[in-house]
Amino acid sequence: MRAMIAFLTFASEADIVAMWGAASIVVAVAALAMERRRAKRTRIDNVGWMPWTGIFLTFAVLGGALLVVAIPGVLRG
Repeated sequence: MRAMIAFLTFASEADIVAMWGAASIVVAVAALAMERRRAKRTRIDNVGWMPWTGIFLTFAVLGGALLVVAIPGVLRG
């Protein structure tokens, strides 16, 4: 735990942006899993109200953009 706190304290902006990008991709994958779960429902009239596809697309694009922006800084160190 201490190592993680020390890393976050002295992390560069590129490292922090990369972590936000990775977290966004994790949320996108979770939304994709929930959309697949909803598509395989047993009762077709039980639709639900959460826009999983929109959430997936939003977080996938956001996470991808953040990771693309952070790559040069992370590689430089």
